[in-house]
Amino acid sequence: MARKVGSVGAETADRVRLAALSLFARYGYAAVSMRQIGREIGLQAGAIYNHFPTKQHLLRGLLVEHMERLLATWECARDESLPPREALIAFVRFHIRYHMQCGPEVFISYMELRNLEEHNFFEVEELRRRYEMNLRNILANGRADGVFSISDPPVATMGIIAMLTGITNWYKEHGRLSLEQIEELYIGMIVGAVGMKEI
Repeated sequence: MARKVGSVGAETADRVRLAALSLFARYGYAAVSMRQIGREIGLQAGAIYNHFPTKQHLLRGLLVEHMERLLATWECARDESLPPREALIAFVRFHIRYHMQCGPEVFISYMELRNLEEHNFFEVEELRRRYEMNLRNILANGRADGVFSISDPPVATMGIIAMLTGITNWYKEHGRLSLEQIEELYIGMIVGAVGMKEI
């Protein structure tokens, strides 16, 4: 049975995205050409332009898709009934586990943000702010309830997210500690950082 033309086109676009993701993560956005992406999957550069008019479209798509998936997955995972203490721990666990499953996406989301054109940059930044707001609200609620002793929830939010995301830069699967052990260590450090005395 013949495949529909649309499904073949979607399949090709997915192959292009995966090849671009891999090459951008390995060599950097600026060093990768559309021709090189095409060679990676056996396509002429012209065939790629049928799906992505420019390399900028590819980068923007990868970063937006990563953030939209992150937001959607968090929306499914979060439990609004949790008090601030448990909500913070749940967020830390979610962030670590999610980001460790998509290392290349995380890497280019931080390293290649600077290569986005201005309107694309603001689009991705807005998605990032929406995600960060979840943690900021948890911290603000905990501060209001007297559970966390932090003076500035927005700054604490940025510090915690940078700390958690940084794990993707150094974690080795067969290193001294398992990911579960690292997760518990990070929970302990963040609990201390926000002044939360009990778990």
